[in-house]
Amino acid sequence: VVGGGDGGVIREVLKHPKVKKAVLVDIDGKVIEYSKQYLPTIAGKLDDPRVSVQVDDGFKHIHDHKNTYDVILADTTEPVGPAVQLFTRGFYQGIFESLKEDGLFVAQTDNPWFKGDLIRNVNRDVKEVFPLVRVYWANVPTYPSGLWTFTMGSKKHDPLAVDENAIPELDTKYYSPRLHKAAFALPKFVEDLTK
Repeated sequence: VVGGGDGGVIREVLKHPKVKKAVLVDIDGKVIEYSKQYLPTIAGKLDDPRVSVQVDDGFKHIHDHKNTYDVILADTTEPVGPAVQLFTRGFYQGIFESLKEDGLFVAQTDNPWFKGDLIRNVNRDVKEVFPLVRVYWANVPTYPSGLWTFTMGSKKHDPLAVDENAIPELDTKYYSPRLHKAAFALPKFVEDLTK
């Protein structure tokens, strides 16, 4: 996980029984420290023995770890300041090289109501690197507009080819096997951003 120092993504990743190890790389150690202190229900799994927490530059980290990861999740902030490089073709190329031969990655790509250009640009850049690109959405009421998009780049696996019956039921509040393919059914105006 690049970013995500609050631990929320790690918490969800560890719900998958096949996960043997998870690495969190966040540039801001204070985010991790304060999340553990003030957001224990979100950050509570950061101390799990399967988790390696590293305070480091995520851009540099992926470039230094070729052919290492099965999945990379970019839980980044807005593309401003130091985070700008986490929304570039160079970042996605580094992720591609950091993934194993059948790896995939997902990046949060903001809300389509206000950040259409961001979604369009990320989609274009990821398509220049990965053979398979999909955009999906979720309702995230704590973020502006509530509608949030995610862009996935995959070397091999297509999430739309997954048999719903093969998806395990996990203890989640939102995601379910029935929702899996539905998340890729985009509203028309979002679909237009991905062309």
